[in-house]
Amino acid sequence: MTSPQSAGSARPNPGQASVLIVRALRRAYPSLPAPVKQMPRRDPFRILVAAVLSTRTQDPVTARAAGRLFRRARTPAALSRLTPRELERIIYPVGFYRTKARLLPVLGRLLRERPDGVPHTMEELLELPGVGRKVANVVLSRAFGLPAIAVDTHVQRVSNRLGLVRTTRPLNTELTLERILPRRYRAEWNHLIVALGQTICRPAVPRCSVCPVRRSCRRRGVRRSA
Repeated sequence: MTSPQSAGSARPNPGQASVLIVRALRRAYPSLPAPVKQMPRRDPFRILVAAVLSTRTQDPVTARAAGRLFRRARTPAALSRLTPRELERIIYPVGFYRTKARLLPVLGRLLRERPDGVPHTMEELLELPGVGRKVANVVLSRAFGLPAIAVDTHVQRVSNRLGLVRTTRPLNTELTLERILPRRYRAEWNHLIVALGQTICRPAVPRCSVCPVRRSCRRRGVRRSA
């Protein structure tokens, strides 16, 4: 007797769904007008500094502040020479800008003293001022291509909506996604999901009708969509 839900129509498991989602977002990414695209890529120093600026700050604000800062400080040595007062004026209005203005020269000095520059391990990154687990994972994935998953508000929200996780804490989300996502897809998860979250899978009224991953999404928690 044939099952009502044949093998051909069965819903993919979370691992299979995550692969379909990554592939669909890769195709859609060039057309998404996402502010995250303005963030630095490849340069470990710029990625680290921009990630520190980004905490508790929206990406468009971060991108503009990072642009102003990198015009003044292109290297760790140049960053270490800026005073907190100068930095406050440069990076305002990022969240906690006064605190970050005090930390950034210290960060520049520590990086300047390191022969290998920006660390590429979680343990070493967490020893730097202003660096938490999310910032460290951004650096590991974007700067070094390592299979690290940075969990911010977009990744937390969208991963739950997709039905891949049922979590409320970023660390639990990260660990669950590590079990689901094949290693080769982990480094790009944050960038792709953030782009989706900024443009289509918005917090209040997601644009489900035009979402490139709607066929793989369980729309968990979505009560109203466009």
